[in-house]
Amino acid sequence: MSAPVLMVLASLLFAGMGVCVKLASLQYNTGEIVFWRGLIGMLFVLGVVRLRGGSLRTAVPMMHVTRAAVGVTALMLWFWSMSRLPLATAVTLNYMSSVWMALFLVGGAILMGAARVDPRLVATVMVGFGGVALVLQPSLGPGQAPGALAGLLSGMISALAYLQVTALGRAGEPEYRIVFYFSMGGCVAGAVLAQWLPAPPRPHDLQGAALLLAIGLLATTAQMAMTRAYAIGRTLSNASLQYLGIVFSFIFGVLLFDDPVTTEAVAGMALIIGAGVVATRLRQQVAANTPDTTTEG
Repeated sequence: MSAPVLMVLASLLFAGMGVCVKLASLQYNTGEIVFWRGLIGMLFVLGVVRLRGGSLRTAVPMMHVTRAAVGVTALMLWFWSMSRLPLATAVTLNYMSSVWMALFLVGGAILMGAARVDPRLVATVMVGFGGVALVLQPSLGPGQAPGALAGLLSGMISALAYLQVTALGRAGEPEYRIVFYFSMGGCVAGAVLAQWLPAPPRPHDLQGAALLLAIGLLATTAQMAMTRAYAIGRTLSNASLQYLGIVFSFIFGVLLFDDPVTTEAVAGMALIIGAGVVATRLRQQVAANTPDTTTEG
């Protein structure tokens, strides 16, 4: 499939995963959901490797450890926020990662003593956080502030994880290997976290098992499709289509969970999507004008 088709598919699958996470959170704590998502992802990738004849051996194990630690932390925060916020709100906050990366560029330029910081980056960051204010103002209810903070943090940490995935790609690591070790990290971290968090009162049943299976399959398939799309497609086009995940989540939230529809929330989502696309374009320009001084190994 072409990169645009892969990105639309990945966005739809991630939105479907969000629905399953929100439903599963009625029966399982975040650690349990992350554990099963990681275990199913590992088994899925092992099957792919067996069919393709690939290898899970890596020459950069510590890069995978770091990527897994950062990525799983972001995943846990995101899953926890989805259990406490309207679906579209939690997804939108996580999709702030591109705006966070623009903020990192601004902060890095200041720390490096740049004589002039790109005003377009500053404006993009301000627009993005203005969108956050609009999204949260009408939809944040009593007791939802911790979930909102977790969603914002998940987006910020996801920005770091994306940078690590890029570094792994430059080191020659295929997408299935990156996904496998990320899933392994989720499996380990989820098993540990599950022992510390209280479990919801509803017992494990066939419906719960089906939701856990769906989370693992949807997430892993979406992750493989998205990683492949970024490998073969244009970054800006992929980033633009990735934001369809917010649209799909908004539709699912309204239809399945009766999430409120407000003008402020829709306007905020539009601002965040626009800021994310612009931030991606500006990052590409910065990367194109910066000589590559990195070394692999």
